[in-house]
Amino acid sequence: MTTIKRSDTIDLRSDTVTLPTEEMLEAIRNAELGDDVYREDPTVNRLEEMAAKKMGKEAALLVPSGTMANLVSLMSNTKRGDCVILEAESHIYWYEVGGISAIAGLLPWPIRGHMGALDPRDVEAAIRPKNIHFPDTTLVCIENTHNRAGGTVITPRQIEALSKVTREHGLKLYMDGARIFNAAVALKVDVREFTRHVDNLMFCLSKGLSCPIGSLVVGDSEFIERARRIRKILGGGMRQAGIIAAPGIIALEKMIDRLEEDHMNARILAEGIAKIDGLYVDLKRVQTNIVLVDVSGLGVDANTFIAELKKHGLLASYHSRTIVRMVTHYGIVREHIEKALTKIEEVAKYLRSQADS
Repeated sequence: MTTIKRSDTIDLRSDTVTLPTEEMLEAIRNAELGDDVYREDPTVNRLEEMAAKKMGKEAALLVPSGTMANLVSLMSNTKRGDCVILEAESHIYWYEVGGISAIAGLLPWPIRGHMGALDPRDVEAAIRPKNIHFPDTTLVCIENTHNRAGGTVITPRQIEALSKVTREHGLKLYMDGARIFNAAVALKVDVREFTRHVDNLMFCLSKGLSCPIGSLVVGDSEFIERARRIRKILGGGMRQAGIIAAPGIIALEKMIDRLEEDHMNARILAEGIAKIDGLYVDLKRVQTNIVLVDVSGLGVDANTFIAELKKHGLLASYHSRTIVRMVTHYGIVREHIEKALTKIEEVAKYLRSQADS
């Protein structure tokens, strides 16, 4: 399995930088196409059927991005003015330009979780009683794996406990499953162990699964029909979208199990960084392919550390004032991890010397 050649720079900013395999590119070239708005693209139809079956749901819908998938799902689960409970560090709340309010017209009600997981008792306490002064609480959102928590896994048991609360109160439970296959691979269970406890969800093709574009919204047929209409409202109705779906089919067939390699590389990276003076990694959070590095021990902020890494040919991303994020993915192999550790140690040594001078 090969891919497009990239530069000598080691890019650990995100698994969104993955490049498609040669097989995916060939699938794009040979894809059988039709007009997807008319539901006549056979490649899209096949991918949506595969996605629904894999997730144990009735139907699926292809959309261009994870952000659109979440927005479509929020709007399909609620009405304008509703209150949505979500984790305070969730992607929907942090990184989607406020679309939950600006476009969906919803009130986000953030609750602090533990390593990304919501406590069912906190969720139940946050549900507003029926009152003319309050918006209706209609939806709870979870994220799996949880990005800002460090790629942590929300377990099937934790999801089941939340689902009991949402069912008792007549709420929907939605999962931003952008990296749900990372969670399944990490726990070595079928992905349906996670999805059977939620009403609907999304997952990304364009992260660890290495596709150039695309996400899937998955749920029951009625939900997907609403989602299809909302996708059109948002400008996401696509025509010969089989060129997007074709690599997605390859991804679902061949790219899931290899995520374990990313997890192993992340663990090696994390354990190596943890041995470097001035750097700290909470190894409990390194459960999948994300490593959060606290650089405060070097007396610098995250942006300074990132800038120095870039000079050495290593790219990382900003997480918070003193925390840098590194993500392993397809295209990064053990040799890259070893080189990255050498570069990180060099940068840390240089910054320590600057602080001492």
